[in-house]
Amino acid sequence: MVNSQLLKQFSQTATNVGTQIVVLDSVADAAAYVASQIDGTLLLPKFLSADKYNLKGALKQSGVEVVEENLREFAPEAEAGLTGVNFAIADTGTLVLESTAEDIRLATTLPPKQFAILDPEKIVANGLDAVTFLRQFHQRDERNFIAYITGPSRTADIERVLTVGVHGPKQLFVLIVAGISSDFMQM
Repeated sequence: MVNSQLLKQFSQTATNVGTQIVVLDSVADAAAYVASQIDGTLLLPKFLSADKYNLKGALKQSGVEVVEENLREFAPEAEAGLTGVNFAIADTGTLVLESTAEDIRLATTLPPKQFAILDPEKIVANGLDAVTFLRQFHQRDERNFIAYITGPSRTADIERVLTVGVHGPKQLFVLIVAGISSDFMQM
């Protein structure tokens, strides 16, 4: 069941750090939205929800050039990457992804645009509430990579001049689609 307060808090804090929140009704709507935002190649690493809902087919039907294999080869020139999300943290606007697979890391760090599909049931209040799920990842495999993504990439130089998009995506879009997956261990 969706906690509307957590969804509202997550949306507000994520927006405050530069994330664009888009609430959509279906995976087909998400694919159409992605198609409206890009002209180039989209990296689509393997994740359960993408397979379950034929995300590749929906994206291709919307006119998107999708790359699912050999992402390392295409990542430097790709316009965008799209992944699922294991869960999100409301009080910081953070996405949490189990990113042990290199393709997930490539899709979330190299292209200038990142799209992440989030089921609103997978939002926890704060970092303390995330510990239970982080322990489950650790118990499953001690070597898991866990990525915390809070807004587009930002960095500052010694003079404190903030620059967005130098060490990662310049734009982060969270596509909120209810009913995709309430399993925190799956994207």
